Amino acid sequence: MNWDQIEGKWKEMSGSVKAKWGELTDDEIAEINGDREALEGKLQAKYGKTKEEVKAEVDAFLENS
Repeated sequence: MNWDQIEGKWKEMSGSVKAKWGELTDDEIAEINGDREALEGKLQAKYGKTKEEVKAEVDAFLENS
């Protein structure tokens, strides 16, 4: 699945996002609204990871979605 598909199905995918990154609140997931950069930024802030680590995690999430 590519990011365009995730954007289009964000409401459906939000449960998977919440399962993968449980520290994100429902409000934050709604705020992200399918924006990959917003997701990566929130993950960096919540988990204290580097941009490269977060990008790799999101890429792995895409491969498994």
